[in-house]
Amino acid sequence: MKVILALADGTVFEGEQFGATGETVGEVVFNTSMTGYQEVLTDPSYNGQIVTMTYPLIGNYGCNEADVESIGPQVEGFVVREYSAYHSNWRSKWSLDTYLAEHNIIGIQGIDTRALTRRLRVHGVMNGCLSTEDLNPESLVAKAKAWRGLVGWDLVQRVTCPNPYAWQIGNQLPVTSNQKEFSLTDNGQRTTDSYKVVALDFGIKYNILRQLTEHGCEVQVVPAKTTAEEILAAEPDGVFLSNGPGDPMPVGYAIKTIQGLMGKKPLFGICLGHQLLGLALGGKTFKLKFGHRGANQPVKHFETDKVEITSQNHGFCVDIDSLPNSVDITHINLNDDTLEGIQHREYPVFSVQYHPEASPGPHDASYLFSRFTEMMKSYNTLRRK
Repeated sequence: MKVILALADGTVFEGEQFGATGETVGEVVFNTSMTGYQEVLTDPSYNGQIVTMTYPLIGNYGCNEADVESIGPQVEGFVVREYSAYHSNWRSKWSLDTYLAEHNIIGIQGIDTRALTRRLRVHGVMNGCLSTEDLNPESLVAKAKAWRGLVGWDLVQRVTCPNPYAWQIGNQLPVTSNQKEFSLTDNGQRTTDSYKVVALDFGIKYNILRQLTEHGCEVQVVPAKTTAEEILAAEPDGVFLSNGPGDPMPVGYAIKTIQGLMGKKPLFGICLGHQLLGLALGGKTFKLKFGHRGANQPVKHFETDKVEITSQNHGFCVDIDSLPNSVDITHINLNDDTLEGIQHREYPVFSVQYHPEASPGPHDASYLFSRFTEMMKSYNTLRRK
């Protein structure tokens, strides 16, 4: 079936449909990862976006039940150069075509993804409309232009959990709860060999939860609008600020919560959580021209003077010059010198812009989860003294 991708600048790409049929709009972005397309599809940080994979062949190992980062695909649409209808992998359960169709995600193949990527790099990410129904280029360009875009839109409310839930070691999926109240106790008994962590869900990836539990944390995931008072009442050892989609500025309730937790509990933020922490500390954020999306971004860690190859997915960034003197810069992107990590000089607070949990991507920065547990251990020791 014929499908058309139209950009707001008037550029039109005609290709073949796979996955679902219909029509969708979103911000057209590109990802440079060679593998990990299922993790990309299910990453909530991509909500509101039509994702283009720069690697030319996608779908050859199919899709499975394990390589998911949320309850299902979060993208608005999916763009590839060549879709592989034949999938071969011992874990594969569905073809990519079937997987997208079941989750109502439109895919387009057979277009020049190199030309599309070059356009986005030169002119920046832009709105796009993807359709199998309306095949009038002028109409689709007009729809792309009319779409609201991501700036000023609180996308967190589209992806956060409706109720608290506990993440259990060894589970691929969350243990859900219909209770509005949450507690870090288990029948009134707290174990002493683990750390109790509340994770604010701004669009959290499952592999972050897996990493936290593997590093000795018992994690309770709570909705994005959970207040600082509610979190402190649960008496956690630390609070995690998750990744998530879109512009951090409209998520004012989360900024207020973080400010209420500052200095009272150890905090660790990733991606959107890093941006929200930056805003809570008095900094500012701005939109990147085409963002960082891929599994090969070089980041310098100032403390060790080493370069880490990192997985990234973000379109907004904290302005280094806007941060107060109480904040130290810990990591920087070597491609464009943008901010990748901060820590507070007085409080047990740190964050990174990239994804140390990978999925997909390298594991160079997995040490940050150990740093979080060590921070909670040190903080608890100081409090007892």
